[in-house]
Amino acid sequence: MAQLNSYLTFNDNCREAMNFYKDCLGGELTIITVGESPMASMMPPSYKDSILHASLTIGNNMLMGSDMRKGPITDGNTVSLCLNCENEEEITKFYNNLLAGGSIKEALGDMPDGAKIGVVADKYNKIWTFYYNKNEAA
Repeated sequence: MAQLNSYLTFNDNCREAMNFYKDCLGGELTIITVGESPMASMMPPSYKDSILHASLTIGNNMLMGSDMRKGPITDGNTVSLCLNCENEEEITKFYNNLLAGGSIKEALGDMPDGAKIGVVADKYNKIWTFYYNKNEAA
């Protein structure tokens, strides 16, 4: 079954914020910059130090974040619910189910690092991020 986590979007201060949360809550923090990722060559050089993905693991819970965003940061678009899925069928099913009556923010697609990602706003305008990493599948 998929795991449900919070995903925070920052305005170029993800590293600072995630380190703050680690100091406050403990856990293990992993940070990947755009420059360290397979996506580096597809991004403007100014994004090199931006956080592509950060995850703070606290027991069985995970708080995730990124500096990557489409459009400006507003009060309503800085938090999404992220479903970490276990397989292709699960991510496709949940993506399509929550898309019903809603809108696509990012089409479900494969990333160069082996992950599959998609984002929808459901019919209540709540943002859902879907994630499945084929390389981490058991």
